[in-house]
Amino acid sequence: MKDVYILAIESSCDETSVAIVKNGNEVVALEIMTQIDTHSLYGGVVPEIASRMHTEAVTICLEQLLKKTDLKIADLDAVAVTYAPGLLGSLLVGVEFAKTIALVYNLPLIKVNHMAGHIYANNINHKLAFPLLAVVISGGHTNLVKMTGDYEFEVLGSTLDDAIGEAYDKVARIMGIPYPGGPNVEKLAATGNPSYELPIPVKDDSYNFSFSGLKSAISNLVNNEKMRGNEINKADLACSFQTTATDLLTRKLSLALKNTNIKNVIIAGGVSANKYIRSEIQKACDKYEANLHVPEFIYCTDNAAMIGAAAYPLYLKKEFADYNLNASASDEIF
Repeated sequence: MKDVYILAIESSCDETSVAIVKNGNEVVALEIMTQIDTHSLYGGVVPEIASRMHTEAVTICLEQLLKKTDLKIADLDAVAVTYAPGLLGSLLVGVEFAKTIALVYNLPLIKVNHMAGHIYANNINHKLAFPLLAVVISGGHTNLVKMTGDYEFEVLGSTLDDAIGEAYDKVARIMGIPYPGGPNVEKLAATGNPSYELPIPVKDDSYNFSFSGLKSAISNLVNNEKMRGNEINKADLACSFQTTATDLLTRKLSLALKNTNIKNVIIAGGVSANKYIRSEIQKACDKYEANLHVPEFIYCTDNAAMIGAAAYPLYLKKEFADYNLNASASDEIF
């Protein structure tokens, strides 16, 4: 069978990324330009600034990418792009860029859901083994997904309010921890102890999640201690939050492992870069004798390689988009 080379473009939030992926699992070249230093000045991602920076960066990314390989765009087999979910202005930059390349070079256009991309990041250098359970954890999503084959998604459970990455960022703001909140809360938590008692969310037999109560409890705790003139132990509070939030993830995963008897688990989404969460999910998998696979760190956060990996099964099915393709900010997972 002929090798398939896909040019992939990702611009859903504050990373501009372009990649060439071979056969859905081999990254030929990858380029990522982050905007984190700019958005840190504002304490979070500013959508208008993000889209303008994508416009400036996307052609630079492509030029730098092509310098890393002997391949030319004309040698490639398709163009894939993230079309949803994400920041609408940012997504539009990538979608229009991909449509232009597809038109100029007469290449098939493949639309890829950003969250499917995170799942298929696990296919890079390690073929997905079905059936599997995917723990999808990001800034906008927290889902437990069952897969019985390529693009056969069954959402078993979802967050009832905040996503886990969103909760990390909100807790960071409450505690005065600088942007990016999630990674900085993780670093601080590693130096503390879970000494603060926090409410345990969603104590039932569903596969659903909830993190808003944790955020509110921490907000109340911080405000009350300030009013009393007491100092918060930030490291301990960060550790208490992370321990409680991760316990929720592992409880729901353990329930699914017990009920389905599935022996393959993957972690997907930007929060999969969290080492503590990885280690706790590994413990849950060990208990049920399940195999855990997690992407390399470079493929955990937003990148175009995962989009190329997710596009490959669609290429084989000839599920191509037309030039009417538009971006969507919808937070539907697939």
